[in-house]
Amino acid sequence: MIIVASSNGKVGISAAMRVLRNGGSAIDAVEAGIRLVESNPQDKTVGLGGIPNLLGEVELDASIMDGQTLAAGAVGALQGYEHPISIARKVMEELPHVLLVGSGAERFAAEMGFDRRELLTEEAKEVWEERLHKAIPETMLANLKEEPALRQWVKRVRESPWAGGTVNFLAQDADGNICAGVSTSGQGWKYPGRVGDSPLIGAGNYADNRYGAAACTGLGEMAILAGTARSVVLYLKMGLPLEEAGRQAMKDLHALASLYPGTMNIVALDKDGRHAAFSNREEAVYIYMTGETDEPEELPRVLVPTGENNRRG
Repeated sequence: MIIVASSNGKVGISAAMRVLRNGGSAIDAVEAGIRLVESNPQDKTVGLGGIPNLLGEVELDASIMDGQTLAAGAVGALQGYEHPISIARKVMEELPHVLLVGSGAERFAAEMGFDRRELLTEEAKEVWEERLHKAIPETMLANLKEEPALRQWVKRVRESPWAGGTVNFLAQDADGNICAGVSTSGQGWKYPGRVGDSPLIGAGNYADNRYGAAACTGLGEMAILAGTARSVVLYLKMGLPLEEAGRQAMKDLHALASLYPGTMNIVALDKDGRHAAFSNREEAVYIYMTGETDEPEELPRVLVPTGENNRRG
């Protein structure tokens, strides 16, 4: 049994391992671990307390994939629900679809009995407002929702360091089944309705018991264009060792570096429970737990430069 997570998964990884130790599935463990991150208001990149879009709306994305069946569920641009990972699981289990977005995802969440709540915290609102006041004239802010050319202000705000982040969880249970899960509030100050890689199976998330699993954090546009999570698993299918599979998936991003200069991170797990993580940012780390460890352990990610990566994605 093993769980691998991005470093912000520390608040949930022990709970996820308890699920596995108590006989729960990899899917149960991934959901349990991510839910605790989604409820952590100190994490400004996931769930409750996430930095909102340009109009002050917190929009959440999440996906989950079962490596045994290759079934998956995802939600995007979801507002008003604290646990998109659980709603994504319900999409996987209850619908003949993979991805629901916006009002459709919210209708489905209500149908499944999830409770609505306010996701914008005062702390996140202050961070959001501070950036807007620096980038947009006061005369424009009052009527921003009616602005016919909102796109120009997204570009203006983006000239500052770009806030983004995600939580990744990969788990392999006692039966050898693998699950991958991802949850995020996406890029802060994004254009309303922007969806990154997190809810897109193959881009931000992929799991297959036969080979392994991978999940991504960072600038989602890069992972979307390169199909990064699926690429790692395909390289494993081709017979590459885990570290080389991750390196090759990172190298695939080189051609995108000038168009999307940002951070990209991958966590990966092969079918035998070996784990690794990769980043184009120095000193990046990830965490893991096994059935034999009492606390999560932290390890450095393999550094794989992708060109212009000095801006945070």
